[in-house]
Amino acid sequence: MVSLLPHALAADLPPFTAGKSTVSFTELPKQAEPDEVKWRLHSVETPGAFDLAKEKFQLIIPATYKHADKWGVFIWISPGDTAGIPADWEPGLAARKLLFVGALKSGNPRNIFDRVRLAVAANVAMRGRFNVDARRVYVSGHSGGGRVASMVGMAYADMFSGTMPFMGVNFYEDIPAGDGKTTYGANFIPDDEVLAIAKKFCRYALMTGEKDFNRAGTKTVFEQGFKKEGFANVTYLEAPGVGHNLPPAKWLEQGLDFLDTGKGVKPAAK
Repeated sequence: MVSLLPHALAADLPPFTAGKSTVSFTELPKQAEPDEVKWRLHSVETPGAFDLAKEKFQLIIPATYKHADKWGVFIWISPGDTAGIPADWEPGLAARKLLFVGALKSGNPRNIFDRVRLAVAANVAMRGRFNVDARRVYVSGHSGGGRVASMVGMAYADMFSGTMPFMGVNFYEDIPAGDGKTTYGANFIPDDEVLAIAKKFCRYALMTGEKDFNRAGTKTVFEQGFKKEGFANVTYLEAPGVGHNLPPAKWLEQGLDFLDTGKGVKPAAK
């Protein structure tokens, strides 16, 4: 059974200040508790001990944020210890009224259950502290972080309306590459009820680069995974000349335009 997100939550954060800050969230939400994470991913293993109060998150709150206005949230899963994004991405997020939050030390060496729980906890905490537009809560990440984001965006489709994985994407079924040698293996199994939400209502922008070593996998998962399985709103974006690194801001903004489609969002003038 899908667990519904509470409409109102006690704030974990002190009064916000514009700019970058490092914060903690204190209370692990139900959606990130071990039994639910195990159910969401259909994992054989049970997630281990996890103390959210010991974790740190980076926030980026644009100076234009006003609590009277609804803003979206851009939740980032990094492949490394930092939660940083390129500086030239920040104006695009601000122009689209997107708050940024990313967990520190949530990189590839970290247990995948922890990485999922950090993203889910950030989602719930941001909704409890800021005036969030529930239609625009997005999860994203790079490389291994992109792979985790793709899993979160499907397994928690009732909590994330859009997903933008960069240079890495996972799927819930084995997908042959077509060369007779390579198969992109299934990494998780989402619940049928949640998956139905993902296929019909959520939006997915799969981002890669012309020279990215994960390019072939991303394209195959797009064509033989998302499209074949009937996801209504998915696009494939390939940045020319880009390898396994984050692309220029215009590609982030193109992906955000896709995720924002139909939600009445118009970027502010630059």
